[in-house]
Amino acid sequence: MMKEFKEFALKGNVVDLAIGVIIGAAFSSIVSSLVDDVITPLLLKPALQAANLQDLDKFTILGAVKIGKFLSAVIKFLIVAFILFLIVKGINRFKKKEEAAAPVTPEDIILLREIRDALKK
Repeated sequence: MMKEFKEFALKGNVVDLAIGVIIGAAFSSIVSSLVDDVITPLLLKPALQAANLQDLDKFTILGAVKIGKFLSAVIKFLIVAFILFLIVKGINRFKKKEEAAAPVTPEDIILLREIRDALKK
């Protein structure tokens, strides 16, 4: 049982997933700081001042509906989604370059391989 657990725990996918979760947690605090400390003051400052607020999270409607927290969560989600989009787009660009750089097998070699496979049968 210990051997099976060791094989499971040390598989590449499990280790990659653990690293992804840890990096995701660290990334979450960066995104929170970006939204709360940079984007909110720069982009939403006029709207917050009009509502007599210093913090988006304190914005409420009808005294009970905390719309500010919701807006903050939406902004954070959009930032994370956009950054992940850029990362995936960059990775795909590198993959395309690798695929383009792959050597093309000459047609005569392909034909010789087909003949070899036919003779084996």
